[in-house]
Amino acid sequence: MHRVLGIDYGEARVGIAITDGLNITVQGLETIERNQSDKIVLRRLDEIFATYDIDTIVIGMPYHMSGEKSQRAEETEKFIHKLRCKYPDKKIETIDERLTTVSAHKTMNLLEVNKKKKRSIVDTISAEYILETYIGKKNNLKNDENS
Repeated sequence: MHRVLGIDYGEARVGIAITDGLNITVQGLETIERNQSDKIVLRRLDEIFATYDIDTIVIGMPYHMSGEKSQRAEETEKFIHKLRCKYPDKKIETIDERLTTVSAHKTMNLLEVNKKKKRSIVDTISAEYILETYIGKKNNLKNDENS
């Protein structure tokens, strides 16, 4: 079965998460240091796609709490355009990620993760939350259709 890849696209780092083969559970895969270049991210995605059978990419859209697009959302849309051009065979979906980073920090605080480690994993955890939200919504739609 095809897997789903979750992306938390940030200015400095990009968090990556992936589903298991049955699309039931989500695991954080890694955080990619962008170094202000999407080429680094796209190169790493090539490697990930060569390793895993992924048919769908879910990327978090950073809206303001009011629901309006943020400057970061516009940057994310540019990155999505690059994804669509480079990977035309992949389904690309977006999901509202307004509180994922806040949730990731709360989780790390509960787990007493030290400050140095937090910076390197917060984006991966955020990508997990993005992907979990997507899988949850997809499952809810299936349940609604079967009711």
